[in-house]
Amino acid sequence: MEHDDTAGISKSQRKRDLHALKELGLKLLDFSDDSLRQLGLPEKLLEALLTAKKITSNSARKRQLSYVGKLMQEVDPAPIREIVAAREHQHETSTREFHLLETLREQLLLEGDAALPAVLSHFPRADRQYLRKLVRQARSEQSNGQPPGASRRLFRYLRECQEAADY
Repeated sequence: MEHDDTAGISKSQRKRDLHALKELGLKLLDFSDDSLRQLGLPEKLLEALLTAKKITSNSARKRQLSYVGKLMQEVDPAPIREIVAAREHQHETSTREFHLLETLREQLLLEGDAALPAVLSHFPRADRQYLRKLVRQARSEQSNGQPPGASRRLFRYLRECQEAADY
């Protein structure tokens, strides 16, 4: 009599595991086609994911994701989970940095020169005079009802400072 590895696992646990694999497959759909190819997935799984990305019908997509989950049982999901987690962390970090820049820009536009120390504490190498010039231009545009060109340049400059900063 052959010993089955799944004999000790309950049916409910197998369903939870399969559901988790389907969720992981759903997260993989957010990756570009080239990124998926670089993951080194088995050919059947890769083709199933690429097909799922093209499906627009909800019920057909759900069936395809079930198939993806079934195929995912044949691979070790740990490295895939790590890649997905790293991607999510990178996204969260870039979102947090973006919101910091927006907050600093709004602070500069509302408070003017009084907000410069806060900005310079984040970006000590920033050009104080250029910042002041951009803030004056942006505030002038706001008060005259003009398009926010200087405000955008201010944001871009802050982003450049952030990218140049030594973290």
